[in-house]
Amino acid sequence: MTDGTIDGIRVEPGKAIDWIVLDRPQAANAFSREMLAQFGVVLQRLKTQGAPVIGIRGAGRGFGSGMDLGQYNAEGSPMEDVTRLSGYVDLWREIWRHPKPVIVAVHGYCIGVAAQMAGFADILVVAEDAAITEPTIPIGGGFIAPTWVHQVGGRRAKEFAFLPGNSIDGRTAVEWGWANAAVPATNLVACVESLAARIALVPPGVLAMKKRSINRAMEAAGWDQTLSAVAESDAILHLEPEVRRIRSDLATKGLKETVAEFRGPGSQEIFRAYAKP
Repeated sequence: MTDGTIDGIRVEPGKAIDWIVLDRPQAANAFSREMLAQFGVVLQRLKTQGAPVIGIRGAGRGFGSGMDLGQYNAEGSPMEDVTRLSGYVDLWREIWRHPKPVIVAVHGYCIGVAAQMAGFADILVVAEDAAITEPTIPIGGGFIAPTWVHQVGGRRAKEFAFLPGNSIDGRTAVEWGWANAAVPATNLVACVESLAARIALVPPGVLAMKKRSINRAMEAAGWDQTLSAVAESDAILHLEPEVRRIRSDLATKGLKETVAEFRGPGSQEIFRAYAKP
């Protein structure tokens, strides 16, 4: 049985895994306020109900295109901006702290904040041809890439962040250490469900404690300290005069023309071009 879609979130119950599906394909699965609120409600409900493993995937052509720019608002006070941004991180922490293992399956596009959310998974499986992408328009900073550092290292995080619209495919995401495995897109869901069936053989209490103990090791290495600073960094950048200019261009020129100003090759394309003899 499949639950109906509510505010862009659909639940597909299963024996070993309950899928939370980001189901707003008409908006490229952009995260709206309503969608994120419903996502939190479902995560809370699945703490005590349903299958022993949770999966998260996107409907349509991609996993997620980041925040809904139609609801993007950095016009309030700096503290209001920090509170808003902290709310996103707190929601991703619900994935991190959830008593059940959470597997994220990424296909197609995975842009900006969607790539931040996916990084909070316990296990992350990607399609080989997925495109994990930094936002093309640099209207923030210090929010997404720092959450990657514990998985890919500082230099990779900077490589990802410094080039507007930088993108890596699924195979590169595994090579960097961001994802566990890359598989053909047609096999993605089946692969995750197979993993979940094996994980589900472990008693739930054992799984919960294994997750807690590994999380504590990461937190002792500075994970929590990183998360505590990202909202403030982004809020400060929103006050930068050049960022305000870009946001003004968005309002007057529109998205397409503003994106064109920053569009260009990513780091992998540049490296390949200069690696030729």
